[in-house]
Amino acid sequence: METKAKLSGKSKISYGLGAVGKDMVYMLSASYVLYYFQDILGVSAVAMGIILMAARVFDAFNDPIMGVVVAKTKTRWGKFRPWLMIGTLTNAVVLFLMFSAPISLDAAGLTAYAAIFYILWGVTYTMMDIPYWSMIPAFTEGGKEREGLTTLARSCAGVGSSLIVILTMPMVQTLGKMFAGADATAKMVERTGFKYFSLIVAILFVVFIVLTCVNIREDSTVNMETATVGQMFRALVQNDQAMTVVVAIVLINCSIYITSNLVIYFFKYDFGGSTWYNSYTLFNTFGGAVQILAMMVFYPVLRRAFNSIRIFYISLGMAVAGYAVLLALAFTNMGNVFVLFIPGFFIFAANGMLSVLTTVFLANTVDYGELRNHRRDESVIFSMQTFVVKLASGVAVFIASLCLQIFNLSSAATTEADQTVDFAAGVTAGAKAGLRMTMAVVPIAGLLVAFFWFRRKYILTDEKIEEIAQQVKAARS
Repeated sequence: METKAKLSGKSKISYGLGAVGKDMVYMLSASYVLYYFQDILGVSAVAMGIILMAARVFDAFNDPIMGVVVAKTKTRWGKFRPWLMIGTLTNAVVLFLMFSAPISLDAAGLTAYAAIFYILWGVTYTMMDIPYWSMIPAFTEGGKEREGLTTLARSCAGVGSSLIVILTMPMVQTLGKMFAGADATAKMVERTGFKYFSLIVAILFVVFIVLTCVNIREDSTVNMETATVGQMFRALVQNDQAMTVVVAIVLINCSIYITSNLVIYFFKYDFGGSTWYNSYTLFNTFGGAVQILAMMVFYPVLRRAFNSIRIFYISLGMAVAGYAVLLALAFTNMGNVFVLFIPGFFIFAANGMLSVLTTVFLANTVDYGELRNHRRDESVIFSMQTFVVKLASGVAVFIASLCLQIFNLSSAATTEADQTVDFAAGVTAGAKAGLRMTMAVVPIAGLLVAFFWFRRKYILTDEKIEEIAQQVKAARS
């Protein structure tokens, strides 16, 4: 195979824009589908929890299947770009339709509509996400160029996610009032706003991915390694350290995702105010900035003084401390959003560092597995990370849904006489306390279990990793 030309700035920018677009779509779905169908449209919280959990678990098992399909594709345009375009176009249409539920549907119809379109959304997103990340070797040389492009794409993906977190609720309110009319209820404003905002995001998504496909020239002969579900489970059973890290990832992500699924309800029904979405946006903007700083600044600084395991324990301690402060604030009258920045700082900073550390720990298990099993399961191990994160996400959204159902948190239970209603005024003190406890106590329990599990099971210290690397090198030679 001929040596690939050096990657141009235009190609890098185009690939990065693709990451911005696809993570805008992902974050809009991941963060607001439950809120849209349960809170605005009135679908049962338990029904939505079951739908979202089942769809995400199915999606986790669908990833390896899509990987095999892409790997076997051969066209004049390569194996990655055709699926990237097909997946993007279909996913953009499904996204818009998902946030455009017909007004004529009754409760049963809305539940069926949510199930059909969320499952379709997951399938079509996987259709473009797998080839997007898998195509990197098809247009880069190895080493620093490939590592640099991957870092750029991950950073751009973070930008896309942050844009959605910051812009969604202000844009929903603005577009809703613009298209629904001055006399529309608060619920109709949000319903209309989500419809038109999802259309804007879908269009941007298609434009950005088209730029990626046009400006990237892939090598159609490149091989793509794919891992089956069976290979993943075999690798886990035969590699106790990979199992240790995977269980820790599930516990940590479940804990944090429960809070992220409920935070919009906290601001609407607990923190309150007629412009609660402004406080919600401000808090998420702060949190996103802290999380990026944690990954890019806090972690490298701490790494100079501590080993990765010590930083992992520090991060878990920070997260538990943040949730403890949030729990303490639950017994006060929280009237100022800036007070929430205190627990928010610890939780978001910990989340940023933990996302880096769990990837590092998973990578450490590759050499360990090769030494123990005489087989290097690198692609299988890394495929596992996306798989278990989706499983954790499904469990977390189901727990969050149970909380909403038990404490009857929905705009259907409050007045909607105008667009400036304070939804928190119609919620009982017991419901608010239950929401706060679910957001704080359950994550604390999950993080503490992760701490004791990891402390007991994980043995790959820096010294041990170096020793294993030398043994692997000797075995190969």
